Amino acid sequence: MSTDTSTGATAVRGRDPEPPPPGGVLWTTAGDIRSLLTLPAAFTLQVAHPAVGAGVDRYSVFRTDPWGRGERSLRSVQLWVYGGDEAAAEGRRVRRLHKEIQGTDTRGRRYHSLDPACYAWVHATGFPVALHSGRYLFRRITPAQERLLYREWLQVGRILGLRDRDMPQTVEEFWPYYRRMLAEEIEPTKVARELLATDTDLPRPEVASPVLRLLLRIGWPLLRTAYLRFRAFVTVGYMPPDARAVLGLEWTPAQERALRRMSTALRILVPLLPERLRYLPLARAARARRRAGTR
Repeated sequence: MSTDTSTGATAVRGRDPEPPPPGGVLWTTAGDIRSLLTLPAAFTLQVAHPAVGAGVDRYSVFRTDPWGRGERSLRSVQLWVYGGDEAAAEGRRVRRLHKEIQGTDTRGRRYHSLDPACYAWVHATGFPVALHSGRYLFRRITPAQERLLYREWLQVGRILGLRDRDMPQTVEEFWPYYRRMLAEEIEPTKVARELLATDTDLPRPEVASPVLRLLLRIGWPLLRTAYLRFRAFVTVGYMPPDARAVLGLEWTPAQERALRRMSTALRILVPLLPERLRYLPLARAARARRRAGTR
């Protein structure tokens, strides 16, 4: 084994790190449309890190171009899992984008976005969010499946250029790391609070259809309020309770019942949809390629 210094990934000499395998846990869930509901919780937990929050606050276009940024981020995430040979190239692209992001965090400490201390946290947040939200939207996984999911999540980390020494290597090592981060680092940063606000400004999404543009222009004040409230609801609901508590987020029994009702309906109905409606485009294409290869 050798370290590829251009990406920071630990890989077999001369070869890119492999994406998660077809047929695995991530392959089944990451491209399912239900996964879209879990992304706000993961992103909010990421920016609750003082350095990550400071970097997003200063460099991100999430305020001025939230829909474009969301679309680009979603495509990137999908490529890590379903991109095949493109996965490692996408990981290198992500690292290049973050190369110049640096500054001072909310506690007065110097940071660089590729420092393992914060870069690894951005990657790590997806695992506890996937476990917690999966119990609602998919099904409770067994301890063996949890270990498999974590091994696949380590592969995603290598795609992103993280070295093995930068990531806990087992589930048993992950949870003490996660609890330490919650206790020592995570806080309700400015960006995290903005992502949970229901009264913030939000630009209208750009659409090609003139009719839809007109309808959005007329109905946007109401649609914006409804969207922001729903986003806050799923963000807090699908966030692990221990992270929710650290951020001081209220979650009532009535909200829990509503989340369970919605999640149960989705857990029953989405698997009944045809694949073209159930899976996101990159996932559909990858699944079709796999079937063709099998035949």
